[in-house]
Amino acid sequence: MDVILLRHGETEWSRDGRHTGLTDLPLTERGEEQARALGRVVRGRAFALAFSSPARRARETARLAGLSAVETDPHLWEWDYGGYEGITTPEIRATRPGWYLWRDGVVPGDAAHPGESVTHVGERADKVIARIRAADGDVVLVSHGHFLRVLAARWLGLPAGDGRFFRLDTGTYSALGFEHGEPAVLRWNAPVP
Repeated sequence: MDVILLRHGETEWSRDGRHTGLTDLPLTERGEEQARALGRVVRGRAFALAFSSPARRARETARLAGLSAVETDPHLWEWDYGGYEGITTPEIRATRPGWYLWRDGVVPGDAAHPGESVTHVGERADKVIARIRAADGDVVLVSHGHFLRVLAARWLGLPAGDGRFFRLDTGTYSALGFEHGEPAVLRWNAPVP
């Protein structure tokens, strides 16, 4: 089984380094180009399961990559950044020197952005992994940078916070699978060839 992970294409906020959790932004023109290029990774492959975050940027990426019969799964939403939604790391560090998402977490936001811990993101990732492992064949999913990083850590049996070790750029693909029956990262943060 191969699990192909597609990180959605660029949005205005991802381009500008703004934390984009639950805010539903469209792709930029460059993001649309990245999404179409991801089609070269998935074209001609049969997937037992194809699913996407409900976020517009992920659904647009799936569509532009040419994926069909894609199911949305709310567990694939990006980390809810709470009060840090739409804010850059330098802006946060102006009031919280040395702040680091993976260590320090987020502050609660408004009702639409209450925030969540890395542990909660890990619990969502575990639910996605259970669906993947129940599939009879290869799987493709389209989601977000921090969520996919947590998913990779949990795939390997690591704590959710170890997702910090897996940098992931927009419009890239990764693959998880097995080596000698043990979970492995087969490819990570790869640009489209």
